[in-house]
Amino acid sequence: MIEQAIDTAERPGGLARAVQGVLGAAVPRVEGPLKVTGAATYAYERAPDDVVYAAVVGAPVGAGRVTRIDAAAARALPGVIAVIDDDPRLPAGGANSRAMPHQGTDRVFHYGQPVAVVVAETQAIAREAAALVRVDAEATPGRYDAADLPIERRPKSAFLAPVDTGDLDAALRDANVVLDRTYTTPAHFPAALEPHASTIWWEGDVLTVRSSNQIVGAARDTIATALGMASDKVRVLAPYVGGGFGGKTGVGPEVILAAIAAERLRRPVKVALPRRDTAYLVHHRSPTKQRVRIACDRDGHIAAIAHESVAQQNDDAGFVEPVPFGTIPLYAGAARRMTTDLVRVNLPPTGAVRAPGEAVGTFATECAMDELAEELGLDPIELRRRNEPAYDPTTSRPFSTRRLLDCYAEGARRFGWPARVPDPGTTRDGEWLIGIGMATALRGNFTVAAEAEVRLDAGGAATVSCDMTDIGTGTYTILAQTVGEILGLAPAAVTVRLGDTDLPPTAGSGGSFGAGSATSAAALACEEVLAELARRMNAAPEELVLRDGMVSAGSRTVPLADLVRDASIVARGRSTPGQQAQRTSQASHGAHFAEVAVNAVTGEVRVRRMVGVFDVGRVLNRATATNQLVGGMIWGISYALGEAALVDPRSGRFVNPDFGEYHVAVNADVPRIECHFVEEIDDAANQTGAKAVGELGISGAGAAVINAIHNATGVRVRDVPATLDTLLAALPPV
Repeated sequence: MIEQAIDTAERPGGLARAVQGVLGAAVPRVEGPLKVTGAATYAYERAPDDVVYAAVVGAPVGAGRVTRIDAAAARALPGVIAVIDDDPRLPAGGANSRAMPHQGTDRVFHYGQPVAVVVAETQAIAREAAALVRVDAEATPGRYDAADLPIERRPKSAFLAPVDTGDLDAALRDANVVLDRTYTTPAHFPAALEPHASTIWWEGDVLTVRSSNQIVGAARDTIATALGMASDKVRVLAPYVGGGFGGKTGVGPEVILAAIAAERLRRPVKVALPRRDTAYLVHHRSPTKQRVRIACDRDGHIAAIAHESVAQQNDDAGFVEPVPFGTIPLYAGAARRMTTDLVRVNLPPTGAVRAPGEAVGTFATECAMDELAEELGLDPIELRRRNEPAYDPTTSRPFSTRRLLDCYAEGARRFGWPARVPDPGTTRDGEWLIGIGMATALRGNFTVAAEAEVRLDAGGAATVSCDMTDIGTGTYTILAQTVGEILGLAPAAVTVRLGDTDLPPTAGSGGSFGAGSATSAAALACEEVLAELARRMNAAPEELVLRDGMVSAGSRTVPLADLVRDASIVARGRSTPGQQAQRTSQASHGAHFAEVAVNAVTGEVRVRRMVGVFDVGRVLNRATATNQLVGGMIWGISYALGEAALVDPRSGRFVNPDFGEYHVAVNADVPRIECHFVEEIDDAANQTGAKAVGELGISGAGAAVINAIHNATGVRVRDVPATLDTLLAALPPV
C-alpha cells in the first residue's frame, strides 16, 4: 500500500503525466441509469423475507422525567408484534445523530425524545400503534426561549477555538468609522429528500444495517458501542443516499431501536422516520445571534473586525455551531475577535447542517460589509478588494491558492455589475422594485485520512473500492474519472464500489472533504498499479503513457490488457493530511451576484438571476461540481427568503416540522443561475489538487440576495428570512 501525507508542492505522479482527458470533463453520472430505472437500492428497499416495521414512541413533554409507559392499547391492535420499552440500551436521553446518548435514564431532554419502539406487520399499523402508547411524564419548566437564558461564554466543547488578536477595543475606539450591527438566523432543518431510513437484520451474531447515512465507518462504530458489541460484528451499507445535508452524518436513535427489535424478534426490521419525527430525532442547525463590528479609516481599510455570536445546544450534546468560521481568514484587519458562546435549551440537539458556520456566519459578515460600503460611499466589490489580505490575517500563514480577486472580476463581468450601483429604491419595473447585490463565498478546505483499493483485471478493466458514500454529489463518477485518467481508461471501464464498511475506510461525505480525500487515496493506489505496469514493461514509471487502454514507454506500445493478462494488479492507497495542512491556509472561495425584484404593493420577493464564480482548485467533474454549487446557491435563496424552524415557547415543540410549513425553495423560487470557475490546481490541498465544493455554494449566497433586497427597497433585513411582514411596513410608496 502506498501511503502519503500531502507534504510537497511538486507531485510528478500519475495525474501529472495523465493524458486520457476525462478528469474535469462533464462526464454524466455513471450511476445515473441505475437511479432513473429504479435499480439503485436505497435504504428502505428490497428487504429480506419476513420483514417487520418499526415506529418510534416519543416523550410528550419537553422537560421533566418519564414516570410510566402504558402500551396495552398498542399491543391489543391487530398486527402489532411487540412494544419494546424495557431494554437498558434504549436511547432514553438526548438522542441525536452525532453522539450516542446516556442510557437507562428517565430524564427528558426534549420533546419527542425516544422512549419506546413499536414493531408491527406493516408500517401503517406500527405508526398507528405508536400513537396509542401512553407515556406519562412529570413536566418541569422548560428552557425554550433563548432570549431569557444565561449565556455560557466560550464553551469548552466548541471545536473552533476563539480568536482574539490585537487590541480590538483600542482599534474600535480610535477608528474614523465603526460599524456595529446585530444579525439573527433561525433554526434550519437538514431537509433531505430521502427519509432517514434503515433496513436491519441479524445473521447469527453479525448485524447488517442498510441505512441512509453519510459516514458508514463512524456509523458502524456508533452502533457497536450502543449495542455493546465489537465493531467487526456490524456491517453498514449505504450504496445510494438521497441527500444528507449533515443530518445523516451519524446514527439516529431509530437505528438503535430497530436493531434491538431485530435482535429480540430475530426478524429483519425496517424503520423510516416520518417527516414530522425527523425534526425531533435528527439534529438541526442552531439559531444564531451575531454581532459584527468593523473599524476602518475613511478609505475603507479595515483595522479591526469582531464577529461574536451566540448559538444553542441542549444539555446532552456538545456540538457548537462554528459561526465565525468563514470570517476568520476572509478580510484584513490586525485586531480580530471571533467567538461563539452558547445557550443551553430543552430542545432537540443542534448539529452540523449544510456548511456549518459559514452558511449563517457569512450572512452576517457579508451584510455588514455591504452596510459598511454604503456608509463609506464605496462600491461593495471595491471595499472587499481593498481588504483582500496577502496572507491569512489570523494565522499569518500563506494561502495555498486564493483567486478571490479573480472571482470578483469575472463575476462582475458576467453579471454586468455597473460602474456605479444605483441608489436603493430607485430602479423600478412597473410596480416591481429592482435591486442588485453581491457577497463573498468561503469554505474551509480539509484533507482527512482515506484509503482506496484499485484492482486492474484481465481485459484491462479497473475497479476502485472504498467505503465513501455518494449522497447525490457524484462520488461514483469522479472516482471513475480519477482512476480512468491515471490508468488511461474511459470511465465506463472503471467499476466503483462504495458505501460498505467491508471496503477500505474513508471519512465519508461531510465537511466538503470527501471528494478530495477519496480521490487522493485512489490516485495513490494507481501509483502502485503504475509501478507494477512499469515493471512488466521493463520501464521506469515516469516513462509510461497510458491512453485509451494502451500503454506506451519509449518506442513500445502494448494493450493494457496484454500487460495484465491473468495476473491482476491490486493496490491500496492511503492519503493523510501532511505538513502543508499546517503550513498553509486552505479554503475555497467565490463571489455571488444576485438581482431581485420586490413588489412595491405586496412585498413579494422574486430572485431574477444569480451568477456565481468559484475557486475550488482542480474541478474534478464540471457537471457535478456545477450541480453542487448551484444547489448551494438555491439553499441561499431558500434561507434568505423562507427557511425557519419555529419553536412553540410554551412546549418546546416545533410548529412547522414538515414540508407543508417549513418552506424550502421550490422550482418557482429559483431563477436562471449561472456557475463558473476560476480554476487553479491546489497542490497543497491533496493528491488531486481539488478543494471543497459541496458547501461553498451556500456560503454568502443568502447575503447576496439580502443585499439585493436592500438595493431594491432601501430596507435593510438583519433577521432572516426576509418575509413579507419584514418588508411591507418599510417599502417606499408606489
